[in-house]
Amino acid sequence: MAFVEIERKFKVNKMPELSQYKFKQLTQGYLNRNPVVRVRKEDDEYYLTYKGKGLLEHEEYNLPLNKESFENLIVKSDGRIINKKRYLIPYEKYTIELDIFEGDLSGLVIAEVEFESREEAMSFNPPEWFGEDVTNDPAYSNSKLSQ
Repeated sequence: MAFVEIERKFKVNKMPELSQYKFKQLTQGYLNRNPVVRVRKEDDEYYLTYKGKGLLEHEEYNLPLNKESFENLIVKSDGRIINKKRYLIPYEKYTIELDIFEGDLSGLVIAEVEFESREEAMSFNPPEWFGEDVTNDPAYSNSKLSQ
């Protein structure tokens, strides 16, 4: 299914208490970076994703995969496989996706928030525990982090 994803990304200054929040375990690898083609395991679900150009706003297509297809594709990934825990934290009318990276990227924590429109994204007032806005810094895209 295709949709336009509008999201902002932030570093985290102070970790919130996470014990009351659910998380998903994600494993993902990149088959291509321009355009971005990614395979992802999210708990027991598997996807192939195509992402269009753009940092704040881009088209995204998610296609379901089965476990066998995922396992055949993930080994073809270019660069490191990314493993992270994604906590889903309610905040106002939003859900903060707090990614805590593991393995080679251990110590990196990024918070993402998705929006209905560019205007809504630009007027978002983040919680005080958010740090620097890295939305427009390509170094914090997962495809770049996999290199």
